Amino acid sequence: MKYNQLANTDIKVSQLCLGTMTWGQQNTEAEGHEQMDYALEQGINFFDTAELYPVPAKAETLGATESIIGTWFKKTGHREKIVLATKIAGKAAFTEHIRSSGFQKEALNEAIESSLKRLRTDYIDLYQLHWPERNTNYFGKRGFRYDDGEAWKDNIREVLETLDNAIKAGKIRHIGISNETPWGAMRFLEESKQLQLPRPLTVQNPYSLLNRQFEVGMAEVSHRENLPLLAYSPLAFGVLSGKYLGGKMPEKARITLFPNYKRYSSVQCENATEKYADIAKAQGLSLTQMALAFVNSRPFLCSNIIGATNVDQLKENIASIDIELSEDLLQQIEAVHDEIPNPAP
Repeated sequence: MKYNQLANTDIKVSQLCLGTMTWGQQNTEAEGHEQMDYALEQGINFFDTAELYPVPAKAETLGATESIIGTWFKKTGHREKIVLATKIAGKAAFTEHIRSSGFQKEALNEAIESSLKRLRTDYIDLYQLHWPERNTNYFGKRGFRYDDGEAWKDNIREVLETLDNAIKAGKIRHIGISNETPWGAMRFLEESKQLQLPRPLTVQNPYSLLNRQFEVGMAEVSHRENLPLLAYSPLAFGVLSGKYLGGKMPEKARITLFPNYKRYSSVQCENATEKYADIAKAQGLSLTQMALAFVNSRPFLCSNIIGATNVDQLKENIASIDIELSEDLLQQIEAVHDEIPNPAP
């Protein structure tokens, strides 16, 4: 396993992070425990979860993923071996069962306390804002559209002050942002600098062969401000495993179970995936491992969040850490990207 240091801390995290959002819906508690056991054996010390998980979000499974991690901590005693990241859900129609408010002080404090209880721990290493409260482009929206009726009032200072108090109380150690834009990232960074408030250490955004929009504006912020990426959906809901090519809909696969998850299912995505699959095959690689190795190779990466619904998938994902892509192969990938750039928003 390879490790990267979180900026301005003594914390080293594995370059592969164990994603958990299927546990409690597609995966049982026992299967979640099995995945954590195997990941730790392979050197993964970084787990990412959220109060929202599992997905799709619904009231009857609220917090189930965190609870599964909590029972594993209780059973194994491995809490101190893990760098633990979780998130507070933002305000949205699909989060009304969690709370109707955004990141107000009361909401943040309640969310932190609830996560600590479910996770059976006294502290969270990295506490993230799952998505912005303001109207902006994330979750499949390509571009920003101004809304002159937007109700959001700039509360970034108040959010950081609340998180600062949680850090001083020992409940969280560090903070991160997620699904953010360059404007949002810079606002958090500048506010933290000017007011001596907690600084985001990471940004968790989508990044894969089918969605490299992080490179457009966020990569420069990441480089110049030392705000590395936690890449989520590196396999694009499993599309970059190649298992959906040719119109296949494997039983129990995510898009088969949840067909409304269409972000990576366009004709352009399928065309690009076919081309990437041909490149991988010619190199003697699985498409899964090439796709993950590509993300692993990015200079702005802190950790690549891999997710699996069984241990065989997890083994293949973790093995990607040992794959080095040749310059020729990378050029072939760039040629496809030039032809079909960012087919998924």
